[in-house]
Amino acid sequence: MGIISLLIGIIAIFIMVLALIPLLGWINWFNLPLAATGWIVGLVALIKGKSTLVAIIGLMLCSIALLIGTARLIAGGGIL
Repeated sequence: MGIISLLIGIIAIFIMVLALIPLLGWINWFNLPLAATGWIVGLVALIKGKSTLVAIIGLMLCSIALLIGTARLIAGGGIL
């Protein structure tokens, strides 16, 4: 499960970087649920104790994607 979280985190970071391009901020609406799913999967993997380092890295990547994506939506007026 840690590897799944890591893969989702890498995909979420890639999509987040793509969404930083002007006029593509709407992509964050699809990226936030993806990153939240990866965060939950990483948390479950961390609690179960399986591949903890990979799960921590996945949690970190998903957290970064969630924070920056949410900030981008707030700055662009997507979330009031």
